[in-house]
Amino acid sequence: MLKLLFKIFSPLSLVFPALLYAQQAQVAIIIDDIGYRKSDAQALYLPGNLSYAILPHTPYGKKLALKAQANNNDVILHIPMEAKNGKKLGPGALTSEMSEIGIRENLTNAFAEIPFALGINNHMGSKLTELYQPMAWTMQFLQERNLVFIDSVTTSASKAEKVAISFGVPSLHRHIFLDNKLEHNYIRQQFKQLIRDAKRYQTVVAIAHPHPETVTALRKLLPLLAENNVELVPISQLLTRKTNSLNAQESAEE
Repeated sequence: MLKLLFKIFSPLSLVFPALLYAQQAQVAIIIDDIGYRKSDAQALYLPGNLSYAILPHTPYGKKLALKAQANNNDVILHIPMEAKNGKKLGPGALTSEMSEIGIRENLTNAFAEIPFALGINNHMGSKLTELYQPMAWTMQFLQERNLVFIDSVTTSASKAEKVAISFGVPSLHRHIFLDNKLEHNYIRQQFKQLIRDAKRYQTVVAIAHPHPETVTALRKLLPLLAENNVELVPISQLLTRKTNSLNAQESAEE
């Protein structure tokens, strides 16, 4: 009986809930493409710790970035990068023909507009992210300023995250797009997949967009995370969790 009581009330039993919480499944959802439409503001009223990727030099980008910051949401810059399909990139874009000076200048101008952004992710970029040199110049810029990089993974051959890691830039990559089709049933199925992946892998990064259809769907679907014991966290929190995990692994190997 005494042994049983010791097991129930031992110090380890008091710590165990905290250990469980530390391992809770977590997801970060980034809303991309913020800035061109006034209606993008609706995405900022979604509940929870969503993160927002702002297109630089757009009509509503800075205003909505300030609103997201005021709401204590993470803000990153959604930097246009050259795509294989030759699609128009918009202002502040990075291309394969640019020099290091050109890339640094465009990134500097983007951060001058929204200086509180935590880092960047790529808008398009299926061509640029496959190329080492422009990615190296980009990551060197981010490393010098203690900024982060999230690879949107618009090509399976992306070198971006690997290059970021080699430069010591805190980085993650997108696992799932939620709204490649603007249909409620599709978004719902993708969201369910997000929950399954979170339970399996513990941390997942999802990307969605500020389409009215997406906003309407997410308003209904976001409560499912808590119901499934999955925590919605800012992208910065997932980056911190990754860093802590890597540090713990290194300590264990010493």
